[in-house]
Amino acid sequence: MLAILVFLLKWLEYRYLIHALSIEFYAGLIAVCFVILGAWIGSRLTHRKKIIVTTSFELDPERLRLAGLSKRELEVLQLMSEGNSNQEIADKLFVSASTVKTHAANLFVKLDVKRRTQAIQKAKQLSLIP
Repeated sequence: MLAILVFLLKWLEYRYLIHALSIEFYAGLIAVCFVILGAWIGSRLTHRKKIIVTTSFELDPERLRLAGLSKRELEVLQLMSEGNSNQEIADKLFVSASTVKTHAANLFVKLDVKRRTQAIQKAKQLSLIP
């Protein structure tokens, strides 16, 4: 693209504008082209697609009652699904880590699972968490 631009400018210089315009004009024109090209490339490299989530999740109290989970166990489950550790969950809920472990153990029994990942998957299937 630069070679074509230089060729075009040289052709114009020899053909029509050899006496009318100075070298500063051509340098300015090339600089403007590079600024536009640089801005376009920069916007393409740094452009990130925005992901808009339009689904809203509402917990059905009947499902929660059927699952037999308490509100605190549901909070622990939601924080687990966000990838928080037991200590992080404890810090967010202002309880001890052992309390979180107790809630997690109760969750596993009530959901009939053995691991966090299984609990999260089953809770999503039961529409307890988004």
